[in-house]
Amino acid sequence: MSSVLYDAPGPRAKRRNVILSVVFVALLALLVWWIWSTMNGKGQLEWALWQPFTTSAAWTTYLLPGLGNTLKAAALAMVIALPLGAVFGIARLSDHRWIRVPAGAVVEFFRAIPVLLLMLFANEFYVRSTGIASEVRPLYAVVTGLVLYNASVLAEVVRAGILALPKGQTEAAYAIGLRKGQTMTGILLPQAVTVMLPAIVSQLVVIVKDTALGGVMLGFTELLNSRSTLAANYANVVASFIVVAIIFILLNFALTSFASWLERRLRRSKRSTGVVLAVDDEEVNPAQVGGTYGTGAGGSI
Repeated sequence: MSSVLYDAPGPRAKRRNVILSVVFVALLALLVWWIWSTMNGKGQLEWALWQPFTTSAAWTTYLLPGLGNTLKAAALAMVIALPLGAVFGIARLSDHRWIRVPAGAVVEFFRAIPVLLLMLFANEFYVRSTGIASEVRPLYAVVTGLVLYNASVLAEVVRAGILALPKGQTEAAYAIGLRKGQTMTGILLPQAVTVMLPAIVSQLVVIVKDTALGGVMLGFTELLNSRSTLAANYANVVASFIVVAIIFILLNFALTSFASWLERRLRRSKRSTGVVLAVDDEEVNPAQVGGTYGTGAGGSI
């Protein structure tokens, strides 16, 4: 049996795939065993290093407040960056050169600068030019850097999602008399959402992880920064790194799982959507319909 994309493997290919799978599992098990034995030999698996995570003090004092700041910064950055990126992405598709060229310059400029530099520049700006309190200044700097960088990335995602749609969608909209703005907001953008959703969620995962840069350089008390304080108090550096890594993995897995569910729901809703035709203030005469469109003696349609 053959597939559209490839030929089904034969007996020799199946045996080779089984052998490769067994070898991979064996190597993975060997790696896990080596890591486990090395940590055990260094005393990193002692219960005293992991016991603090079974108490509420380590979570309520360090990890949960840090996780809350991480989610706050990521949520603010995404809420601001997504509409801003959509505006710049649509602006890059404008027919007017005086709109398209400046929008492209802004997007390319901020995409080329590392997000950490944007955070540092934003922090210096707030220190020298504003009266923002030092307690909340790191949050402002982190959100600003994330917004500037990720809005430029999302602008390209929006532009690519719109360009990925068939040209017939735009031509059909123009044929029924819609203007370009109506076509963009009513036809192209709703269809492009499904195309853009995986890339948008991937960028959201990047935003969540990039909040750690503010903790390293600006003293923002996000999850990774809170971990360092916890490790200093309990002397469990490796254990705290592992716990924080697991938290990040679970958080990002929840985001991607939600995005997959939402994408499937959007695709199902599009497949099940149909056009309902109604006749206002008139009764349809079945005999008239049968006489007009009927194909048999009974007037069936």
